[in-house]
Amino acid sequence: MLVQQILKSKSDDAVVTVAPGTLVADAAKVLAERRIGTVVVSKDGQSMAGILSERDIVREIGKRGASCLSDKVDSYMTTKLITCGRNESADKVLEMMTEGRFRHMPVVEDGALVGLITIGDVVKARLTELAMEKDALQGMIMGH
Repeated sequence: MLVQQILKSKSDDAVVTVAPGTLVADAAKVLAERRIGTVVVSKDGQSMAGILSERDIVREIGKRGASCLSDKVDSYMTTKLITCGRNESADKVLEMMTEGRFRHMPVVEDGALVGLITIGDVVKARLTELAMEKDALQGMIMGH
């Protein structure tokens, strides 16, 4: 299974972004309202300055307390992004996410952000693929 198939299967393929300079409190509000785990920090919705996750915010609250909510997302976002393309395999993406210990991966095409997949998206796609393989093998064994 390829990343492009995973993106097509998502009910909402829009990437939620916030602008550089956004307050952490405002980004946290977006995360809570949209019930998502990360936002991409982007000035135009296509280029990426970084990515900010719930974990990034919680870690900083644990260190400094709620005062960090008045800081800008630029202070806590991850800037060394690992991305994938639409033609990357689900297995390869899952391997990269597991090794890198992150749960969200931007999908980039020709240098522009075109989607975002989560480890949950990849696992769901992989389980679907395995179920289809199982059904096909059972059909072959039973002569269907």
